[in-house]
Amino acid sequence: MYTSPAARAAQAYSRVGAESGVDASTSPHRLIELLFDGLLQAIHAASGALARGDIAAKGQQIMRAVRFLEEGLKGGLDEARGGELAVTLRALYDYCINRLTVANLRNDGAALAEVASLIAPVAQSWKQIGPSQPAQAA
Repeated sequence: MYTSPAARAAQAYSRVGAESGVDASTSPHRLIELLFDGLLQAIHAASGALARGDIAAKGQQIMRAVRFLEEGLKGGLDEARGGELAVTLRALYDYCINRLTVANLRNDGAALAEVASLIAPVAQSWKQIGPSQPAQAA
């Protein structure tokens, strides 16, 4: 059964435990924006937990960030339609997942900062392009 990238993003967003007003009328563009926001929030929360020495919270937030990447952003890519851009984003997301894993295993704040610095411009660019299609009426 085919599930659209927007539907996969909405499912991933709710699975990761993000709290928001996501419903059936939320545009696909907004769903991806929320995934980026949740990802960056999780990375920043992991950094804060690491600074406080709260290793359990750090691990939980890193795993949350990985899920945003794996299930939401990466899972929503369609390389057949997105071409080289989708392939490049998949490689970026894979690299970020790898760096988050290293950050978790080694309590490496620099790896967390690196991932945030790689994702933030992509998230900002996504916000700047605006929705590619208007939200459909419920």
